[in-house]
Amino acid sequence: MRKHGLSIALATLFVVFMVGQTATGWYAFNDEQTEHGQPVLTLTAYLRSGHFMEATAENWESEFLQMAAYVLFTTFLFQRGSAESKKIDEAEAVDRDPRSSKANPDAPWPVRQGGWILRLYESSLSIAFGILFIVSFGLHAVGGTAQHNEEALAHGGEAISIVDFARTSQFWFESFQNWQSEFLSLVAMVVLSVFLRQRGSPESKPVDAPHGATGSS
Repeated sequence: MRKHGLSIALATLFVVFMVGQTATGWYAFNDEQTEHGQPVLTLTAYLRSGHFMEATAENWESEFLQMAAYVLFTTFLFQRGSAESKKIDEAEAVDRDPRSSKANPDAPWPVRQGGWILRLYESSLSIAFGILFIVSFGLHAVGGTAQHNEEALAHGGEAISIVDFARTSQFWFESFQNWQSEFLSLVAMVVLSVFLRQRGSPESKPVDAPHGATGSS
């Protein structure tokens, strides 16, 4: 628990809030169905519905976009005084060429392997977040289309394709409203960490560090 407490705590909170979202979303959806004289769904059916998929995926996509951009931008962009930035005029360990550690038996396997595998591994974190964003973005489009078509057919309208839904203002409104909030939280973290502290957190500079000091160490 001590060695893996952070991931365990975050995963536990994810499960708790995911269950909360599912339960409240299910009740809210069925309330709306009842108001419009439509049949309610079982929980199993709700988990396959466009309402659930769209609500979940559109939030995931914004989180993964945020993390992909953040990981990538922090490799070459700086913010003086922020704990979230590398030092501007000093070499950092994260910039060290891993090829010099090829003979280290404790180095990750891709480092010891070298070649294209190492080149891919060097950017694997941002690539992974990028892939998760693309998958979530696609699920948002699929779920949003299903939800749109369910509502359209219930009101005498016509179903549309995923491509057509991806061209609607509704789809992009749902995306942009999540994306802007994620980048607002990032810029708040970057800027607030210049002036504010949290003792014991690696996301903060030492409490006694000058405001102009950059980085957490």
